[in-house]
Amino acid sequence: MPNGEGPLPTRRSALALAGAAALLPVLVRRAVAQGEAPWWQGVETARALVGDAVPSTEGITIDLPYLSEDGTSIALGVAVDRPMTPESYVESLHVHALKNPAPEVADYFFSPLSGRAEIATRIRINETMPVGVIARVSTGEVIVAEREILIVTIGCLTNAATYATTDIMRTRVRVPDRFLPGVPAEITTLINHPMETGLRTTLAGDVIPKNIVTRFLASINFATVFEARFRSSVAVNPYLRFFIAPPQSGELVLRWEEDSGLAAIERRPIVVG
Repeated sequence: MPNGEGPLPTRRSALALAGAAALLPVLVRRAVAQGEAPWWQGVETARALVGDAVPSTEGITIDLPYLSEDGTSIALGVAVDRPMTPESYVESLHVHALKNPAPEVADYFFSPLSGRAEIATRIRINETMPVGVIARVSTGEVIVAEREILIVTIGCLTNAATYATTDIMRTRVRVPDRFLPGVPAEITTLINHPMETGLRTTLAGDVIPKNIVTRFLASINFATVFEARFRSSVAVNPYLRFFIAPPQSGELVLRWEEDSGLAAIERRPIVVG
């Protein structure tokens, strides 16, 4: 599984990071002072998700670095503090990177069997920007949140880095050996994939075709428990951590779907008790 380790920053990048850190409070104060409109009003898909609701701003925790040397692979965690029962549960969670070429990053769909509305993943951030999140609850409640991240080296969606493996669509999965009835437990997944944005070019100037994993499904005994829909801003080798709370033993089926029609499937026994 990815561990977030990377090369140590150079002296120049360290100075840039320090400068960015000093700038962050200034950016926040400026936004407040200018009385800017809520972020979601400037994104068409986000406006549609909020609709006519008066959104709450309490209940979403965004775990995101305040700054990063580059935006190639940024760890993101989102948790929604709401019940997950058949009567009231978080139906969906939607992540937006507001200044990326396409702001929509990923959509996550939960069920009462999720047990906990929480995900962790890795995303691409093209430049300094806010990351916005919208959660929709089965009762009609809408919750919004945002966090600013400062990026030192911009243009991660168009950089010339290459993908070094040919082992495409190989999956890795971690599932608990045993579950307690109805208690959420963590599932960790990763799939080898370049997640080509369609924005990069070769040295000859030819556009590298877009090629991404678009969908992930988790089901237990043929019932969908969790779904994710990925877009180009999900980082290389899509990593995803989520929760399930199975009421009884059965089989967990995980399925990844690529835009070309390729699919990868993993099956794991679920033992409850």
